[in-house]
This record gives sequence, C-alpha cells and structure tokens, in this order.
Amino acid sequence: MTEQTSQTFTLIRHPDALAVVRLGPGSQIPKWATPSTLFSVTATATETSLVCHASTVPRKARPEGPFVAYEVAGPLDMALTGVLTSLLVPLADAGISVFVLSTFDTDWILVRGGFAEQADQAFEAAGHTVQPKGARA
Repeated sequence: MTEQTSQTFTLIRHPDALAVVRLGPGSQIPKWATPSTLFSVTATATETSLVCHASTVPRKARPEGPFVAYEVAGPLDMALTGVLTSLLVPLADAGISVFVLSTFDTDWILVRGGFAEQADQAFEAAGHTVQPKGARA
C-alpha cells in the first residue's frame, strides 16, 4: 500500500442555484436546460441526468436541488490521484451529501444550497481554500 500525501486545492464557489433533473432513457435534451453556467448531460441505458440552472427547470420536471457548485481550480492533471478523496472526506465527515461531476479539466462538487456554508467550513478545516466566483487569489 502506498502512502498518501495530503493534498489541498482551491475551490471556486459559483453563485448560481443548480438543479439535477432525471429524464427517461434516450430523452432529447430540452431547450430549457441549456442556458446555464454549468450544464451537464449524463446518459445511460436506464436514464438521462441533467445538471442545469434551477430557474429554467419547469415544475413538472421534478428537479432536485437547489445545489451550489464548487469547481476545483484547474486544470487538473488526469494522472493525479486522491483529488476527490481529499475533497469529499471532509464533507462526508460533516454529514454533507454531494453530487459530483468531472470534466476534461477539473472536478465539480455540488452540495445542497442549505449546506453551502457548512461545506465551506469543512473544506477550509481540511486545508482547502474556497473562493467566490470572480475572486482573485
């Protein structure tokens, strides 16, 4: 077993309220979902999941959320290991559930809006830095 070194990251907290929406398998992407600072589609044989701006989701779609998004400042090297572990363990220890996305350049952690302040504190207690979107280091 290899010894893990402690990693710290800068997280950018985005102000937009996001939603996670479940659609049926093979669903078309609705036009209301695309105008968002973070828009993601994940499709499997059994479902299509969307992450989009909460304000655009019609009530009949039954969204989950609102969520606050934390972007791990990147780009991150795809060879890095333990990134999500170092970020998610403090949240798990604080009893905060997450929805996680990854892009080519970085990882995104979504927490329910009511837990954002607790998430900030958990990240910072673990040595990570949380900045609001647009803040300069």
